[in-house]
Amino acid sequence: MATNTHDLQVRTAADGRIVEVKVCGKLTQADCEKFIPVIDEGVEKFGQVRLLFDCADFEGWTLDGMLEDAKFGLHHYNAIFRMAIVGNKTWEKAMATLCKPFTKAAVNYYDVSEIDTARAWLREGT
Repeated sequence: MATNTHDLQVRTAADGRIVEVKVCGKLTQADCEKFIPVIDEGVEKFGQVRLLFDCADFEGWTLDGMLEDAKFGLHHYNAIFRMAIVGNKTWEKAMATLCKPFTKAAVNYYDVSEIDTARAWLREGT
């Protein structure tokens, strides 16, 4: 069921080594333009970042959001060390598997009830 709401939340942890992105609704180009600089700042400072993508309320992409997200993947192939995808839908779990060829990151999927486990996995070794 569509939520008909849109919200983007971006936060960092571990001095910017970990970036958390939560999207409610569809991911837009404007969303990408908000979180990509945060990731870039962490990459510039540490070489790589760890990314938590909370997609429990994610409903896919707008066309411009999909294009910007694809461009992000191409330009940040080596930038992500670990990526935790948190969700509650079967297709989100599949998305974790499908994105693996497009990144050098270790990618794990976690149910929304396991978000603290995902955060602990991202923090390992920081």
